[in-house]
Amino acid sequence: MKDIAILIPETAVIEAIADPGYVFRMVNEFLESSGKPALFNVKLVGLNKEVKLNKGLFTVHTDALTTEVKNTDLIFLPAISGDMATAIRLNEALIPWVVAQYHQGAELASLCSGAFLLASTGLLNGKKCSTHWMHATEFRAMFPEVTMVDGSILTEEHRIYSSGGANSYWNLLLYLVEKYTDRDTAILASKFFAIDIDRESQAAFMMFKGQKDHDDEAIRKAQEFIEGNYQDKISVDQLASMFALGRRSFERRFRKATNNTVVEYTQRVKIEAAKRSFESSRKNITEVMFDVGYTDTKAFRDVFKKITGLTPIEYRNKYNKNMVAA
Repeated sequence: MKDIAILIPETAVIEAIADPGYVFRMVNEFLESSGKPALFNVKLVGLNKEVKLNKGLFTVHTDALTTEVKNTDLIFLPAISGDMATAIRLNEALIPWVVAQYHQGAELASLCSGAFLLASTGLLNGKKCSTHWMHATEFRAMFPEVTMVDGSILTEEHRIYSSGGANSYWNLLLYLVEKYTDRDTAILASKFFAIDIDRESQAAFMMFKGQKDHDDEAIRKAQEFIEGNYQDKISVDQLASMFALGRRSFERRFRKATNNTVVEYTQRVKIEAAKRSFESSRKNITEVMFDVGYTDTKAFRDVFKKITGLTPIEYRNKYNKNMVAA
């Protein structure tokens, strides 16, 4: 029997508490229906017997207090909502228990923004992590010693797992089901819950808004110039000259401020414009390619797929149902 503790922090997202329990209890039923013994003992664990969530709209009754759980095999840290720094502060009393359980051999799994709570333990330092794409910049600022993996559905490193944003955590749940049981059981679970079992990226769902939460005014103006002129060919030398900076200094400051090279940033702006066009217009692939400043079909396709995880045709067909494949 594998003991699973679903942590109940203050400001937790109720679905990220309910869904892991639902999945592993259903897997127990799948196993029993095939003549095998149930494998998972699932408990809701918290600091108090009752935890009120969503401004008191929901009350979660825990099965056990952290002081009562001496050993467990897997801990889920569910998504948390609201201001992340405040949420961490409200739940700091949970941290010593999580750390102690990890050092005793427990595995840890964060769901979506639960990565912030996981990172606050210090156990992620020097390791990779994923979270909701909207929180990536904030996460990097708060936890610079953790390697944020953009667009990843899940990560696994040294008994620590993390998942991407929103419903992406279902893929981590299925991954763990397969790890603890077998592929057939995981496929059965994926069919029961109607989840694509092997989706590996949240890139197709990401919206690039430009990283402007920094204090470098020259770089911010450079970003705005790129975003306003993405159809044109813009060189690093041109931008550096515009802001009276040496190329090397400009590139260093740009990467420090945006976490992208100038080329990467320009590509992301172009591809975001292409995505919007594919979603809302009836233009074909070539027209969109020219509109965003590309003249090489292969280069456009390669960059588009690298950033979104889909080819231009796949993306258009997925998000614009009025179109047929060109």
